[in-house]
Amino acid sequence: MTNEQIKQYHASVNDNIERFGYHSTFVFADSTPSFCYSTGIYKSFGIPEIFISALPQNLSHELIKSYVDNFKGSELPPVNEQIDSLADRFSVYLIEVVNDKLAEYVLSSIRFYKGEDYKYLQIVYPDVEGYFPDEAGYDYDQVILGSFKS
Repeated sequence: MTNEQIKQYHASVNDNIERFGYHSTFVFADSTPSFCYSTGIYKSFGIPEIFISALPQNLSHELIKSYVDNFKGSELPPVNEQIDSLADRFSVYLIEVVNDKLAEYVLSSIRFYKGEDYKYLQIVYPDVEGYFPDEAGYDYDQVILGSFKS
């Protein structure tokens, strides 16, 4: 990206946070699965940001929106518990992720928070057969950055 494109992207991130309370960034990756993450949720709504690995762009954005709609204005979302309210087609888990493990992924958040505290959760979802990553038969390539046990 050129410097001008980077400036325009940062302006877009800031504008979306101002208008909607957050921005979703989707990154297509070559050697690893694509990923999506939020920026601004923690500051705007007091709940952790979200990281999602290896789901399609529209579904990733839909899950982030559903997460915000379900948990803004509440205390912390349930961690390491099966959640049925984020997606119509499958259950998910939210797991804690240490920010250091996200350093190469969430560049817009690092820029936005500029050293302020913020937290991330990762949405972990089942494969097409309904198996979660810690179950026998699981077959999908999502990157799990936190500790997951269903």
